[in-house]
Amino acid sequence: MSRAALLVLADGRFPAGGHAHSGGAEPAVAAGRIRDGGSLEEFCRGRLHTAGLVAAGLAAAAAAGCDPLALDEAADARTPVPALRTTARRLGRQMMRAARATWPSPELDALAAARPRGAHQPVVLGLAARSAGLGPEDAAYAVAYETVSGPATAAVRLLSLDPFDATAVLARLAPDMDAVVAEAVAAAARVPQDGTGALPARSAPLLDITAEQHAAWPVRLFAS
Repeated sequence: MSRAALLVLADGRFPAGGHAHSGGAEPAVAAGRIRDGGSLEEFCRGRLHTAGLVAAGLAAAAAAGCDPLALDEAADARTPVPALRTTARRLGRQMMRAARATWPSPELDALAAARPRGAHQPVVLGLAARSAGLGPEDAAYAVAYETVSGPATAAVRLLSLDPFDATAVLARLAPDMDAVVAEAVAAAARVPQDGTGALPARSAPLLDITAEQHAAWPVRLFAS
């Protein structure tokens, strides 16, 4: 196993389409909930422990070899808002293209055939990690970092926030990322015995509401 593959997977330049999405930061900036480095940190911490934990659990389970179709259904059940389901599948479709070109595998091919319109992005990411020879913890870390780095990068563009301040936010969130990864991996380990109900199912109602509102904006900088 090459741990360098994790650097490729988690790199913001990996062509998986994430650069076009703010992770809810754009509507939060518009509403005044993200104003500076401190409020960005609060936003990212909340997103990490809710949507991020759910996504990390799904990715860890996929990397562990759990049934990706069952995980995709579990992801659907944990994503009640149509706008976020659409975004997750669009990102999953782009991630699938990048992953199949980078780490081709029969498992990725099978999921692509079964979900031609796209599986949920965390499931695809977890399967991509597995195809790259990475494990559940690696997949969960990639998701946890993506969960907070996306909004942080978006805030730099939306607020002209100092990039040094945004990077400092990510550094301060490192202990939270460790905790989320540990919880996600432990939950994923229970899936073979207990089913997908063992995976985290935390909700973030404000993110859900603003995602639907943001999808209806006639002009926006980010797709989500």
